[in-house]
This record gives sequence, C-alpha cells and structure tokens, in this order.
Amino acid sequence: MKGPTSDEQRLVLFENKWLEKLTVVSVRWFIATWSVLVPAVFLVGWGSAPFGAAVSLAVAGWVVWGLFEYFAHRKVFHWQPKWLFLEHLVFLIHGNHHAQPRDELRNLMPPIVSIPIGAVIWSLFWIVLGDSGTWLFFGFVCGYVAYDLTHYACHHWPMRGPIGARLKRHHMHHHFIAEHKNFGVTTIIWDRVFGTRLDAKRQPVSPGRDNEEILHPAE
Repeated sequence: MKGPTSDEQRLVLFENKWLEKLTVVSVRWFIATWSVLVPAVFLVGWGSAPFGAAVSLAVAGWVVWGLFEYFAHRKVFHWQPKWLFLEHLVFLIHGNHHAQPRDELRNLMPPIVSIPIGAVIWSLFWIVLGDSGTWLFFGFVCGYVAYDLTHYACHHWPMRGPIGARLKRHHMHHHFIAEHKNFGVTTIIWDRVFGTRLDAKRQPVSPGRDNEEILHPAE
C-alpha cells in the first residue's frame, strides 16, 4: 500500500493491525465494491414502483444525499466536542483526513463504515415508504458514490474541466484556507444557501502554502 506522501508515514489509528486494515480502502476496491452494490439496489427496487415514481424518488434521494453530505460534514465531521472520547471519535471519522489529506487510502469511506450506515438509511426509507423506498435509497447511494469519487479526485486527479476545477478549488479552500467553510463537495450549492461559502479573495492563505497552488490547484 502506498503512503500518504513521499515524506510522511500514514497515521496509525488502531494498534490492532486487523482493525487498522479496515480503516483504509483503495480506489480500485471502492469501485469494485460499489459496482456490485449499486446495481444490486437497483435490482431490488425493480418493479416496486411505476417508472415515473421510481425516477422521481431516485432524484429525491440524490437531493436528500446532498443535504446529508453537507450537514454530516459540517455538524458531525467538524464537531468540536468537549469530551476526550468524542474528540478521538471525530478524529477517527474525519480529523485524520485533515491531518493527512493526501493519503489516498483514506480519501474514501471504508466499506466497514459505509455499508452498515447505508443499511440503516435504507431501512429507514423502507419503514417510511415501503418497498418503493428502495428507489429513494438508490438515488441516495448513487449520490454517495459520486461524492466519494469526487472527493478522491479532488485530492489526486487533475480535474481541469470547468466543473471539475471548480469542485476541486472549492474543496481545496476548505482544506487549506478555512476548515469552517465550503463543506459541500459535490453539492456546493448548499454552502451558498446556508452561508458557509468561502470568499477566497478576502481570506488569508495558510502559512507555508503557495497562493496560486491553493486558489488554482494543478492536481
């Protein structure tokens, strides 16, 4: 497994080597895992709702994901609890990523976390909507996969197109200028709606960072 950078050692989150292995996932394994699970959700939902209703529910699920992405990042991942145990928990969940944002094996949510959470959310949708809730979850999980791959791309791929460059710049500002701003990754519109979009031109850049590198990242 590759390290986070050429001059860093990966942060060790658990002394137990088996637990530690569960905290990392490569982009290839991530794609392989969800290439099976997403079509499986689609097949489970097939026939549970008319075509128009299924499409509408899937779109609604994507919107629900966008709000979940924003508020989970803002309220949970950047929570500052007073209890030491909870501080450690937040670090395990997200703080380690800010400590080593270029660690390619921790830029994606490991399946040991994402699959159980997904199962709980799917169950909640089913309780509310019955079998057709699977279509709401299908849109939700598609949004999640798009989010995690976009997040990985922001840290490791060039993203030189107009949309990709904008998404990458938005997320790099969150990491290197102001962690309390720009919580959206794929659904950056919510930062405008809820007043957390960073006006980068008015913000000082972190010491030791090149202004052009952050405002216009090359990769």
